[in-house]
Amino acid sequence: MARRTTKQDVPDDFEEHILDIDVGDEMRASFLEYAYSVIYSRALPDARDGLKPVQRRILYTMNDMRLLPDRGHVKSARVVGEVMGRLHPHGDGAIYDALVRMAQPWSMRLPFVDGHGNFGSPDNGPAAMRYTECRMGPAAVAMTASIDEDTVDFRPNYDSRELEPSVLPAAIPNLVVNGATGIAVGMATNMAPHNLVEVVQALRHLVKHPKATLDDLMRFIPGPDLPGGGKIVGLDGIRDAYESGRGTFRMRATARVETMGRRKGIVVTEMPYGVGIEKVIERIKVLVQSKKLQGISDVKDLTDMANGTRLVIEVKNGFHPEAILEQLYKLTPMEDTFGINNVCLVDGQPRTLGLKELLEVFLAHRFDVVRRRSTFRRDKKADRLHLVDGLLVALLDIDEVIEVIRTSDDRPAARERLMSVFELSQLQADYILEMQLGRLTRFSRLELEKEQETLRREIEELQAILDDDALLRRVVSDELAEVAKTYGTPRRTVLLESAGTTVTSSAVPLEVADDPCFAYLSATGLLARSSSAEAPGSGGGRTNHDVVVSAVATTARGEVGVLTSRGRVLRLGVLDLPAIPPSANDPNLQGGVPLSELLSLDAGERALALTALRADGPGLALGTRQGVVKRVNPEVLAKDEWEVIRLGDGDEVVGAVELATGTETLCFITSDAQLLHFGADGVRPQGRSGGGMAGVRLAAGQRVVFFGAFDAGDAVVVTSSGSSTALPGTEPGAVKVAPFTDYPGKGRATGGVRAHRFLKGEDTLVFAWAGPGPARASAASGAPVDLPEPTGRRDGSGLPGSQPIAACAGPVASLVAGTGVQG
Repeated sequence: MARRTTKQDVPDDFEEHILDIDVGDEMRASFLEYAYSVIYSRALPDARDGLKPVQRRILYTMNDMRLLPDRGHVKSARVVGEVMGRLHPHGDGAIYDALVRMAQPWSMRLPFVDGHGNFGSPDNGPAAMRYTECRMGPAAVAMTASIDEDTVDFRPNYDSRELEPSVLPAAIPNLVVNGATGIAVGMATNMAPHNLVEVVQALRHLVKHPKATLDDLMRFIPGPDLPGGGKIVGLDGIRDAYESGRGTFRMRATARVETMGRRKGIVVTEMPYGVGIEKVIERIKVLVQSKKLQGISDVKDLTDMANGTRLVIEVKNGFHPEAILEQLYKLTPMEDTFGINNVCLVDGQPRTLGLKELLEVFLAHRFDVVRRRSTFRRDKKADRLHLVDGLLVALLDIDEVIEVIRTSDDRPAARERLMSVFELSQLQADYILEMQLGRLTRFSRLELEKEQETLRREIEELQAILDDDALLRRVVSDELAEVAKTYGTPRRTVLLESAGTTVTSSAVPLEVADDPCFAYLSATGLLARSSSAEAPGSGGGRTNHDVVVSAVATTARGEVGVLTSRGRVLRLGVLDLPAIPPSANDPNLQGGVPLSELLSLDAGERALALTALRADGPGLALGTRQGVVKRVNPEVLAKDEWEVIRLGDGDEVVGAVELATGTETLCFITSDAQLLHFGADGVRPQGRSGGGMAGVRLAAGQRVVFFGAFDAGDAVVVTSSGSSTALPGTEPGAVKVAPFTDYPGKGRATGGVRAHRFLKGEDTLVFAWAGPGPARASAASGAPVDLPEPTGRRDGSGLPGSQPIAACAGPVASLVAGTGVQG
């Protein structure tokens, strides 16, 4: 037992009052209160806006200070002081740490703070708050939008002198997009970041299909998208996490082998999430000094603001860099694990949620926000309409109004007489009494009548949202699409089913037999080769999260060329491609290697197809954005790269094909849904320096969407229409599949025939492809996209797609024979 002595207002003969308490009970009560404070007020994010209290208070304070993206930066210390003094009395260090993290692009997939100054690095901390400056990032505006329209509840701050929001309106699904990390008492949270565009696509699908399964949602969100890029190896743990809220996956750095003078080296361009370069360098030095890792001569950190992450690991002569890279993955943080633990607050209670539950909680919040916002705006407009109605009543008989006011003894009497004579409310009478004489013009009356009509229409629209649940869901879905269009960025992280075939020191070029094999290129830029000479079958062409868009027959120690949108051929050794197990029906490129690890492409340049680099045969066929077609004579130079077409200003190659016979059908599809096809034998072959000839006649402002070459026997045409104002990759569009034989051929340099009828709101083809069927499609993330059944209407309109199509391909066997590739 313990004694606690307190002074009391008691008679003089009593000096003190002693209260006996149990130390165990006191400790339990105090610790429980502390645990509640940590869980609810510090460590765990709210499932609705994905923010911890300190983050929410920072964004709310910056919004109150009007530190918008178009305003100047202010000292971080000013923001920290304002947050601490008004809302968060837990010390400036915790506030500044949270502010810094929201400004770091390697910590947040979508940063909320625009920082100016030294905000640190993955290895080093930031400068003091008195040296750095900040303002709201563009995405933070979407988090606080409409907060002054009664969209969220407010509660008293720590001293009850001010009010603070219990949650932000949050137009962005922040918890899934940015993830969260926190350690509470007896529990912790660790949530992975994701791609905003993919999350919005899943949310919009869930709005339309509330009973969608996890597999349906994973077609849109195949896995996390980490801020620093890199690779995720193994997807089983991700599905477990999406289902139960707990799971683990492996992250790998992105690295490639480069020649550096007389030596070879390993260049690391992307690190795993949360791993700094200094940590990797320190670990390599320890391994080299302890002789657990051999073959490394030097390690240089060449990272800078211009080139981004660049860690160069020089390899000693006589050692194979591929084997050393595998050891680095095994022994250093270049390969790390991420344990997903989706713990967050739902209705004030900590819960572990799966992917669907996270999306459902956010959607419920957005439905509530839009409903409350619509109610607020309707009431505001109704109040204004009430005043306008009264003002118009007064303007109809303004002389009498003036006479009533002039003959009244005082303002209250004038108000009462106006209310009595013209049947006005008190608000309307007060508004008339405050009206300026300059409003008594005919033009003012016309303006008021126009405003009255506009207000009535807007009130009806807002009331319709409140009365119709389907319309409310449509508004939320449209706002999410606008968020993805405004703030969305392409996927950075490559998802791999497995690490593929490990390259060790025993797999040196001289010991690899020059056996026949096939080289593959996928829609997401993965490269691989078959591990045997088995020919691809007639099925397949699609993997779990990808489609194969190009394949060529070659040998294990041979070379292939990569045709790019800049009209270049880049030489590539087949031995550098990882070998994948043979599958006659479905080559699984999830064991492949990203093209960026083997070749350096210019900004905006894309890989279109592979070529076998033959010095004979009918050569290549190219089609450009501006409608130019060219057949290139077969020619292989003793260079690592060379051009095969002279492009005009602003032009680029959209399709590249290695012809098999020279009698294939060449096909153009334009953005205004015109399809033109003609025989390849009608195009005269040219040398590399030639600029080609007119292929298809384009209307003003139009472009070529697809060019390919194939045998027309069982070919199909896939088209998807949409709006030219939408952000590419955000709208599913209307998709149609039709037999290629339904489209009559026309001569070269003509306009073609209509291939797709646009519906209301559509004015362009966002995707088109033609080639041997059956066609298989995939999204930008690599997830498969179901296509509708072929129709017999070549110029008909399409059906609503499940998600935007990024690539299409036919059977792999037809690719080897020489099939066109969508650019």
